[in-house]
Amino acid sequence: GSITKKIFFLMNFLILSGFINFESLAETKKKSIINLFCIENFKEEMLKANLNYKAEIAEETCDCYLNEFIKTNSHQKAINKCKLETKKKFDL
Repeated sequence: GSITKKIFFLMNFLILSGFINFESLAETKKKSIINLFCIENFKEEMLKANLNYKAEIAEETCDCYLNEFIKTNSHQKAINKCKLETKKKFDL
């Protein structure tokens, strides 16, 4: 009985931890895809505005976007807030 319970507990633990790791991996991939699109869009916006593209600004802006999007679940709110913050911080 006792060994069966330990094995059962261990199996459940392994399945659960595997599920959590899978969820984390899926979330990381989703974030990196969103980040990739964000950076590409940022480059296009900078070119349209005749501004020099800087990776540091793009990364910070896209980090802001992702964090705001997660908080508000609103694409437009995240864009508006992060554009404003980027303009102020980097004097654009």
